[in-house]
Amino acid sequence: MFTRREFAKGLASTTAGIAVATTAKSYSQIVGANERINFAVAGLNSRAYAHFDGLHANRDTARITHVADVDKNILAKYAGFVEKVTGSAPQADQDFRKTLESKDVDALTIATPDHWHTPMAILALEAGKHVYVEKPCSHNVHECELLVAAQKKYNKLVQMGNQQRSSPHTIEIVQKIHSGLIGRAYFAKAWYSNTRKSMGTGKVVPVPPNLDWDLWQGPAPRRPYKDNIHPYNWHWLRIYGTGEALNNGTHEVDVCRWALDAKWPERITSSGGRYQFKDDWQFYDTLVTSFEYGDKMISWENMSCNGMPLYDRDRGSAIHGTEGTVIVDRDGYEVRDLHGKLIDQYRVPKAGKTSSADLVGSDSMTQLHFKNLMDGIRTAAKLDSPIEDASISVGILLMSNIAWELQRELKLDPATSAFVGDEEATKLRRRTYEKGWEPRV
Repeated sequence: MFTRREFAKGLASTTAGIAVATTAKSYSQIVGANERINFAVAGLNSRAYAHFDGLHANRDTARITHVADVDKNILAKYAGFVEKVTGSAPQADQDFRKTLESKDVDALTIATPDHWHTPMAILALEAGKHVYVEKPCSHNVHECELLVAAQKKYNKLVQMGNQQRSSPHTIEIVQKIHSGLIGRAYFAKAWYSNTRKSMGTGKVVPVPPNLDWDLWQGPAPRRPYKDNIHPYNWHWLRIYGTGEALNNGTHEVDVCRWALDAKWPERITSSGGRYQFKDDWQFYDTLVTSFEYGDKMISWENMSCNGMPLYDRDRGSAIHGTEGTVIVDRDGYEVRDLHGKLIDQYRVPKAGKTSSADLVGSDSMTQLHFKNLMDGIRTAAKLDSPIEDASISVGILLMSNIAWELQRELKLDPATSAFVGDEEATKLRRRTYEKGWEPRV
């Protein structure tokens, strides 16, 4: 696993003047090269370095042969980093569609802005590639349905990047919860806190010469380029992003749903707002959401601009039952009785303290999550986060965004996930696409 310092050192050695590679060097001199899975990585800003780490840690099984990004500077930097660490230059494409044309590519990993996740994944599946797509897998509820349908149609594997599903200690503690460790588990609380700064008020400026703004927007309706969107603040604009609930809540809410063995809720409520700063940020910075299942419940709370931890953790999940509580995060877990007394605990060896300020998120869980996908491709091993299940966690959080936007409770049919008697909410399950860019299955 690469530390942030090692990543920075590698990046620093990749000069801005590095040329974009156009061919992939042969791996024929490496033993077992013909058994390796050829990966392409698309969307090469921060999280893509965790994708590199996940693939490089499994280099006996995988190799990065192609990389793609709409920003030539980001593309050159990442391609140079891959070449420096692996000794082999990947083919670098500004247009990922050229990457998908290559018969040499077996699988695509996607770390682009959210509005591209499902459309790009469907195009990759159509091209015969397996897919690793970052959370959230979709920008809207209907896209969750489209992606699940595409996976079934093209019969390729799709793993979502909710990597805690491959965490050994989380797997262990969830199994114990299912076996009755804390009695009947009935309430799970997930949270995330950070001290994000203002994104300011953007100005319309000429598109930088290194950026293909039209392709960056892709399926989103066309808007002028502003100086505070690329490469990160798109998260907080509804046309491109999905807010903190999907940006980070996907991880912890997924753990809660897993621990409670829950799927589609009966009711969703969500309230909050943009309280800390007044700027272009269109989502909430503070949100409280409830998912009610009749005999159990999940809550999600985020504070994007106030880093006060809960249970001494920036992020995590607390699973409450009739006989006790489990608190679990990426670094370990605690088991407490009904009075809060610690009765068992586990901490990942040599683990630091997970920080919500870490935008790369390179860790052993991600390495194992990629390995799980590779095992699925090579040996038909069961995926830890198949898209049919992972899309439920994304879907209910996207629905919570709808509840927040409409400022009212939403009722669902748990058997179908459809809203009950709410045409306005049903319309918001879809989005408007730029003509000609609509994803189809």
